[in-house]
Amino acid sequence: MPDEIVNRVAQSQLLTFDLEDYYLEGRRVVLDIKDWLHEGFILREKEFRNHVSKHNWEQYKDSFVALNCSTEAIVPGWANMLIASKLQPFAKKVVVGDLEQLETAIYQATIEDLDVSPYQDKPVIIKGCTNKPVPPNAYLWITAKIQTVAKSVMYGEACSSVPLYKKK
Repeated sequence: MPDEIVNRVAQSQLLTFDLEDYYLEGRRVVLDIKDWLHEGFILREKEFRNHVSKHNWEQYKDSFVALNCSTEAIVPGWANMLIASKLQPFAKKVVVGDLEQLETAIYQATIEDLDVSPYQDKPVIIKGCTNKPVPPNAYLWITAKIQTVAKSVMYGEACSSVPLYKKK
């Protein structure tokens, strides 16, 4: 009988961590305030507050919102704070920036709250390929967090991983 093929990966203690598993479902929205500014550039407080008061905030229920101004306007901090105060009862998360900054903030909060004790003294591979928008910083943060408990940390797939860390 020929030598039996043994799947050593399946028999190992290797644990796979997939950041895609921690993608929070929900609509992502960019709220561009340029149309609320005079000629797209000048914030006139009374006019701006009028737009804010008439806007339908309920449309952002259970959404993740990125506040943005697509023109080169200088938007005072209070303007974003005012909008965020209106979004607070509806949106799951609000950031100033674009969709990548929004996704980064979502992952940062998720990773900070993550319990990594199941990876204690285990070899861990952080999966590299995803179908969802995982920001590059998420890979840095999860590596740093898992490294505090894991025996070793690798990146990629079990068949072709790159070693990143090994406990001494």
